Amino acid sequence: QAQPVESGGGLVQAEGSLRLSCVAPGRFFNAVAMAWFRQPPGKEREFVAAIHWSATKTYYSDSVKGRFAISRDNAKNTLYLQMNNLKPEDTAVYYCAALRGPVLRVPSVQDVDQDSWGQGTQVTVSQ
Repeated sequence: QAQPVESGGGLVQAEGSLRLSCVAPGRFFNAVAMAWFRQPPGKEREFVAAIHWSATKTYYSDSVKGRFAISRDNAKNTLYLQMNNLKPEDTAVYYCAALRGPVLRVPSVQDVDQDSWGQGTQVTVSQ
């Protein structure tokens, strides 16, 4: 496996829940932090959430704070994103990625190890 592989996306009604998973090779998963990004239709890729390698620190965009929860299982090289109370504006392709350094501010795509992008998983939230 050369790249992270995301799964768990699908079609869900508003206020529903989904849990995304990402299995990543060790060379990415052992980065100081892993993150979820998403790309809504016709828009730029944006930060969603990040988690420190030790899982002691987590970070969220304002748009998902209180609804999404990021977690990780280091024994399985797996990153998770629990998404609750989903809204139509959460519709996007979701990607996991390794960050190139510690989270000092809201991460952008420039903070990502560009080799660590996977294919993404589609999340569609209907009214």
